[in-house]
Amino acid sequence: MPRHHADDPDIHEEGVQRTPDVRLVDDARAWMMQKSARYTVHYGENLRFAGQHLPPPDVLRVPTRHGEVDVHLYLPEDPDGPPPVYVHFHGGAFLMRYPEMDDWWCRYLAATAGVAVANVDFDVAPQVRYPVAQEQGHDVAAWLAQHGDGVGVDGTRLVVGGFSSGGQVAASVCLQARDHGTFTPVLQVLGVPALDLAAEVTDTQGMVGPALRRLVRRTYFPDVERRSEPYASPSLARDLGGLPPTVVLTAERDALCREGNLYATRLRAAGVDVTHDVTPGVDHYFLTEDPLRARWTMMLVAARVRTACGLPPRSAD
Repeated sequence: MPRHHADDPDIHEEGVQRTPDVRLVDDARAWMMQKSARYTVHYGENLRFAGQHLPPPDVLRVPTRHGEVDVHLYLPEDPDGPPPVYVHFHGGAFLMRYPEMDDWWCRYLAATAGVAVANVDFDVAPQVRYPVAQEQGHDVAAWLAQHGDGVGVDGTRLVVGGFSSGGQVAASVCLQARDHGTFTPVLQVLGVPALDLAAEVTDTQGMVGPALRRLVRRTYFPDVERRSEPYASPSLARDLGGLPPTVVLTAERDALCREGNLYATRLRAAGVDVTHDVTPGVDHYFLTEDPLRARWTMMLVAARVRTACGLPPRSAD
């Protein structure tokens, strides 16, 4: 998720019906954030230490119930047969349609975990509202699970993951897959995820401040009643049993830390195999803020991905 501090006044209560003028202002703010993302988002640039030699990703057009979606497919170097596939959902507060913000991460996983990485260019507000992104995410993952051989990947070994709002999409996708029996991920990776869009926004400051969180609710989740649905707020799902093994990454000072920590606790209580790592002393940009610690965290994820996909441990360089 991009860095947008929430020090501007926000006088519109989340549950109050917005007037057309207020809706227009909110949508204009979201649109400006979306269009400026390629110029303002530089998260992860100091973590480009693996996979930079890989070629640009292929761009697939994958059908979904909301139309075709672009998927940027990164392939590992010299795989031994069709590689497993990691379906990735980028951050951006459900407002920024800019999958290139996570190019560094996709390259790292392709090079280090030995998997293909499908970086999904899902729709965002103000052009669409919930649940479009979540349903597009599910449909892309289900399509790759069923038709991966046609694009050179092994869809039977499929991981779902994402950062921030993308972590919410990943969690929602896994719940949908479980509930509808469409496919079975071997792992989900939830990085600093937003998992409760129904909770009252507190005045906690930081990178993900209250004004941004309220804007997200008003623009992408405008129907207050639907924010409590499990596909909108996975942490509110009644039953978390039957979900895939999970990696949860949270940051100690992040406004979303509590949501991720609670989800990890509930997953364990439901019998799910959970790896939960909390980066101490950092805010939402948990990897960039502590790049030395980030290398350990990234290696942890890559190792879990390899194990879940049935790949042998990576030999030491």
